[in-house]
Amino acid sequence: MFLRDTRIVHRLFLLNICLQVFDGVATYQAVGSPAGEGNPLVAAVMAELGIGYALLLFKVKACGCLVMLRHMAGRALVGLAFTLLAATYGALSFLPWMSRILAML
Repeated sequence: MFLRDTRIVHRLFLLNICLQVFDGVATYQAVGSPAGEGNPLVAAVMAELGIGYALLLFKVKACGCLVMLRHMAGRALVGLAFTLLAATYGALSFLPWMSRILAML
């Protein structure tokens, strides 16, 4: 299956890292706006640690999990997992943030 190709898995890994960075930067910029943070767990940690430290904590954890998954490249379902993660972040983070950003133009 083509999702076992390590080059494709690596590209999916990089896409997921980029989506994590985008989500962190967009959230950091928008936390003060009415949109705020939609994840109640992240919002609670933001109240305790502050916006920057909370986002750093969650994004480093997410990227660390992506790195561990990347080390399993070539195994069954790793490529599928990266694809599903990218689709989820694309649909639930990237598209909503981009629609808000484009609406401001």
